[in-house]
Amino acid sequence: MKRYLITLLFALLLTLRLDAGDDFCGIRNNTFQNDESITFKVFYKLTGIYIGAGEASFHVGLSKFNNNPVYHIVGDGKTYSFYDSFFKVRDRYESYIDTATLQPYKFIRNIYEGGYKKYENVTFNQETNTAVTNVGVFKVPNCVQDVLSSIYYARNIDFNKYKPGDKIPFAMFLDNEVYNLYIRYLGKETIKTKYGKFRAIKFKPLLIKGTIFEGGEKMNVWVSDDQNKIPLRVESPISVGSVIVDMISYRNLRFPLSSLAGLK
Repeated sequence: MKRYLITLLFALLLTLRLDAGDDFCGIRNNTFQNDESITFKVFYKLTGIYIGAGEASFHVGLSKFNNNPVYHIVGDGKTYSFYDSFFKVRDRYESYIDTATLQPYKFIRNIYEGGYKKYENVTFNQETNTAVTNVGVFKVPNCVQDVLSSIYYARNIDFNKYKPGDKIPFAMFLDNEVYNLYIRYLGKETIKTKYGKFRAIKFKPLLIKGTIFEGGEKMNVWVSDDQNKIPLRVESPISVGSVIVDMISYRNLRFPLSSLAGLK
């Protein structure tokens, strides 16, 4: 809908500029698998009316990068045809991440948003802690993530280690800058979405104040309280109105979606 559509969905543009904690470097994948696909619908709310404005889909594949086995993750976001005349979005994000460490090797962003175009190609060197982009070489902290890899990395957080109110930090590289992010864990609750009723894990990201978002912890994110930890819903106020993003379909999850009411 607006600039950074996929980033909006998962609240990954945060504000604090610090290095990610060493504890976050040891995460391994135990939530997703090859050929997983998830689709989300974006609803824009103004004066109490919800309008379905677009969709975003994410797919995990297996590939090789410099002879290393990697997950090739692709995220596509687009507005519906009737909404294109207002603000056309065609976004594509790609990330190649190590299957063992979940550290990114390469990130590609190719976006068109209301006439705004941007192409970004980043290669990460985890040994030298550098990121090579279209414009130069940048120093990055240990265990740095890109926009897309951050989503799958965060899905592997063990929330049972935290108590409500705790902050969980990690670093992300975007637009030639390092953003040290955190999410504030809020606990667990039941939520009803467009897909169904779920047991969920809830947290808030700290957003950067800008032309679309207000600063602070006003966005809420829910992920499934099961072994998959897939995003279920995102809610946030924006400069005019608000947005809700709901998971509407999935395929080939690694585990049964046991958080869905009626499933075990």
